[in-house]
Amino acid sequence: MTLGQHLLELRKRLAIAAAALIVGMIIAFVITEPIIDLLAIPIMDIAKEEGRTYVGLNFTTITSGFDLRMRIAFAIGLLISAPVWLWQVWAFIMPGLTKKEIRYTWGFLGAAIPLFFAGCTVAFFVLPHVIEIMAKFVPAGMAQFYGYSEYYDFVFKFLLIVGIAFVLPVFLVALNLAGVMSGRAILKGWRTAVLICTIFAAIVTPPADVFSMLLLMASMVVLYFAATFVSLLFDRRKRKREEAEGLVPGTV
Repeated sequence: MTLGQHLLELRKRLAIAAAALIVGMIIAFVITEPIIDLLAIPIMDIAKEEGRTYVGLNFTTITSGFDLRMRIAFAIGLLISAPVWLWQVWAFIMPGLTKKEIRYTWGFLGAAIPLFFAGCTVAFFVLPHVIEIMAKFVPAGMAQFYGYSEYYDFVFKFLLIVGIAFVLPVFLVALNLAGVMSGRAILKGWRTAVLICTIFAAIVTPPADVFSMLLLMASMVVLYFAATFVSLLFDRRKRKREEAEGLVPGTV
């Protein structure tokens, strides 16, 4: 294909992806009400503990409610339309990949996507503890107002950061398959990995919430050692294949 044909193909793929995103956003916009109620559960629980009859997100401008629903619709619509736009991206780049690269790409996506959602799930269960702990730092007699924009940004970024953190072990396996790092090299750095996981968990979660920190740290450490185990298996299989082909010194 010429450059012009590639650009036309890209435009076609982008148009289909954009249309799928718009349809996903329309569907998501309809269900924003229960999603907002779900996100507000932590602050409602805090209000009940403090004996307050009502507490909720604060909307300070005329368009605040619509703005929040559009932001939620975009995020959820992106997830709903993911099968379509991911396929469009894949269909555009696949012709330029070898069979081996295609197999590795499918393996990467097959591991990364479930791990990302697993990370978001863990973050969602940790989130109420984080908000509850942080609310206790408000001085006695003072009121804390939850602005809708700041609250949504905090929840969205928290879910996104933890979700991406759960995908990092897949990159270790990818580096192993690319020959950049061996399984033994990954295993050798386990002390540093555990320290990094601990520091990351301590930064993301409040200092007073030890349970959430340990839960997040333990999840990341388990995934690290799982990636190490998979890398060692790949190294072993590669070594056996080289021995069978007579590529390793000392073999026939």
